[in-house]
Amino acid sequence: MKVLVQRSKESSVSVENKVVGQIEKGLVLFVGFTEKDSLKEIEYLAKKVVNLRIFDDENGVMNKSILDVGGSILSISQFTLYADTTKGNRPSYVKALNGNEATILYDEWNKTLREYLKVETGIFGADMQVQIHNDGPITILLEKEPEK
Repeated sequence: MKVLVQRSKESSVSVENKVVGQIEKGLVLFVGFTEKDSLKEIEYLAKKVVNLRIFDDENGVMNKSILDVGGSILSISQFTLYADTTKGNRPSYVKALNGNEATILYDEWNKTLREYLKVETGIFGADMQVQIHNDGPITILLEKEPEK
Protein backbone atom coordinates (compact mmCIF):
# COMPACT_ATOMS: atom_id res chain seq x y z
CA MET A 1 0.00 0.00 0.00
CA LYS A 2 1.23 3.48 -0.84
CA VAL A 3 -0.04 6.84 0.36
CA LEU A 4 1.25 10.11 -1.05
CA VAL A 5 0.62 12.79 1.59
CA GLN A 6 0.45 16.49 0.75
CA ARG A 7 -0.06 19.20 3.36
CA SER A 8 -2.74 21.51 2.04
CA LYS A 9 -4.18 24.95 2.76
CA GLU A 10 -7.32 24.08 0.76
CA SER A 11 -8.11 21.46 -1.86
CA SER A 12 -10.98 19.99 -3.83
CA VAL A 13 -11.82 17.22 -6.26
CA SER A 14 -14.33 17.49 -9.10
CA VAL A 15 -15.99 14.96 -11.37
CA GLU A 16 -17.76 16.21 -14.52
CA ASN A 17 -17.31 19.83 -13.35
CA LYS A 18 -19.05 19.14 -10.00
CA VAL A 19 -17.13 19.39 -6.72
CA VAL A 20 -17.52 16.05 -4.94
CA GLY A 21 -15.00 16.60 -2.11
CA GLN A 22 -13.47 19.69 -0.55
CA ILE A 23 -11.34 20.58 2.49
CA GLU A 24 -9.69 23.58 4.01
CA LYS A 25 -6.53 23.08 6.12
CA GLY A 26 -5.46 19.46 6.15
CA LEU A 27 -4.00 16.67 4.06
CA VAL A 28 -4.57 15.45 0.53
CA LEU A 29 -3.93 11.72 0.33
CA PHE A 30 -3.40 9.79 -2.88
CA VAL A 31 -3.78 6.11 -2.00
CA GLY A 32 -2.94 3.02 -4.04
CA PHE A 33 -3.20 -0.69 -3.29
CA THR A 34 -1.35 -3.75 -4.47
CA GLU A 35 -1.93 -7.49 -4.25
CA LYS A 36 -2.09 -8.89 -0.69
CA ASP A 37 -2.82 -5.49 0.91
CA SER A 38 -5.23 -5.92 3.80
CA LEU A 39 -6.71 -4.22 6.85
CA LYS A 40 -3.31 -4.53 8.55
CA GLU A 41 -1.70 -2.16 6.05
CA ILE A 42 -4.72 0.16 6.17
CA GLU A 43 -4.69 0.41 9.96
CA TYR A 44 -0.93 0.91 10.11
CA LEU A 45 -0.87 3.69 7.49
CA ALA A 46 -4.03 5.39 8.79
CA LYS A 47 -2.41 5.72 12.23
CA LYS A 48 0.81 6.92 10.58
CA VAL A 49 -1.06 9.59 8.58
CA VAL A 50 -3.12 11.01 11.44
CA ASN A 51 -0.09 11.14 13.74
CA LEU A 52 2.42 12.41 11.16
CA ARG A 53 3.91 15.59 12.60
CA ILE A 54 4.09 17.84 9.55
CA PHE A 55 2.16 20.92 10.74
CA ASP A 56 3.96 23.88 12.28
CA ASP A 57 3.88 24.55 16.01
CA GLU A 58 4.03 28.05 17.53
CA ASN A 59 7.79 28.14 16.79
CA GLY A 60 7.41 27.28 13.10
CA VAL A 61 8.70 23.73 13.61
CA MET A 62 6.86 20.81 12.02
CA ASN A 63 5.82 19.26 15.30
CA LYS A 64 2.01 18.92 15.13
CA SER A 65 -0.25 16.30 13.57
CA ILE A 66 -3.47 16.83 11.68
CA LEU A 67 -5.26 15.84 14.88
CA ASP A 68 -3.45 18.62 16.76
CA VAL A 69 -4.46 21.31 14.24
CA GLY A 70 -8.04 20.13 13.65
CA GLY A 71 -7.58 19.56 9.93
CA SER A 72 -9.45 17.40 7.43
CA ILE A 73 -8.47 14.85 4.81
CA LEU A 74 -9.18 14.70 1.09
CA SER A 75 -8.65 11.07 0.06
CA ILE A 76 -8.16 10.22 -3.62
CA SER A 77 -7.79 6.71 -5.08
CA GLN A 78 -4.65 6.56 -7.22
CA PHE A 79 -3.69 3.27 -8.89
CA THR A 80 -0.89 5.04 -10.79
CA LEU A 81 1.18 5.07 -7.57
CA TYR A 82 2.06 1.52 -8.62
CA ALA A 83 3.34 2.51 -12.06
CA ASP A 84 6.41 0.57 -13.13
CA THR A 85 8.61 2.47 -15.57
CA THR A 86 11.68 0.22 -15.54
CA LYS A 87 11.07 -0.97 -19.10
CA GLY A 88 10.44 1.60 -21.79
CA ASN A 89 8.52 4.84 -21.48
CA ARG A 90 4.99 3.51 -21.11
CA PRO A 91 4.17 2.75 -17.45
CA SER A 92 2.93 -0.71 -16.53
CA TYR A 93 0.29 -0.99 -13.82
CA VAL A 94 0.42 -4.74 -13.23
CA LYS A 95 1.38 -4.19 -9.57
CA ALA A 96 -1.77 -2.11 -8.94
CA LEU A 97 -4.64 -4.03 -7.40
CA ASN A 98 -7.61 -4.62 -9.72
CA GLY A 99 -10.52 -2.21 -9.37
CA ASN A 100 -13.01 -4.61 -7.79
CA GLU A 101 -10.68 -5.45 -4.91
CA ALA A 102 -9.14 -1.99 -4.64
CA THR A 103 -12.52 -0.27 -4.21
CA ILE A 104 -13.23 -2.46 -1.17
CA LEU A 105 -9.88 -1.52 0.41
CA TYR A 106 -10.36 2.15 -0.50
CA ASP A 107 -13.72 2.17 1.28
CA GLU A 108 -12.12 0.51 4.33
CA TRP A 109 -9.29 3.06 4.22
CA ASN A 110 -11.72 5.99 4.33
CA LYS A 111 -13.85 4.31 7.02
CA THR A 112 -10.72 3.83 9.17
CA LEU A 113 -9.62 7.45 8.72
CA ARG A 114 -13.13 8.65 9.65
CA GLU A 115 -12.62 7.10 13.08
CA TYR A 116 -10.14 9.95 13.67
CA LEU A 117 -11.39 12.99 11.72
CA LYS A 118 -13.43 14.39 8.83
CA VAL A 119 -12.67 12.78 5.45
CA GLU A 120 -13.80 13.91 2.02
CA THR A 121 -13.24 11.71 -1.03
CA GLY A 122 -13.19 11.60 -4.77
CA ILE A 123 -15.12 8.96 -6.70
CA PHE A 124 -13.27 5.68 -7.16
CA GLY A 125 -12.41 5.04 -10.82
CA ALA A 126 -13.78 8.38 -12.03
CA ASP A 127 -11.92 10.93 -14.16
CA MET A 128 -11.18 13.37 -11.34
CA GLN A 129 -9.82 16.88 -11.45
CA VAL A 130 -7.91 17.64 -8.23
CA GLN A 131 -7.10 21.19 -7.12
CA ILE A 132 -4.42 21.28 -4.43
CA HIS A 133 -3.02 24.30 -2.65
CA ASN A 134 0.07 22.47 -1.36
CA ASP A 135 1.31 24.12 1.82
CA GLY A 136 5.08 24.26 2.13
CA PRO A 137 5.26 22.45 -0.23
CA ILE A 138 5.18 19.35 1.92
CA THR A 139 4.85 16.00 0.12
CA ILE A 140 5.69 12.65 1.73
CA LEU A 141 5.39 9.10 0.38
CA LEU A 142 4.38 6.45 2.91
CA GLU A 143 4.55 2.75 2.09
CA LYS A 144 3.67 -0.48 3.87
CA GLU A 145 4.53 -3.77 2.21
CA PRO A 146 1.89 -6.47 2.66
CA GLU A 147 2.77 -9.01 5.32
CA LYS A 148 3.65 -12.38 3.86
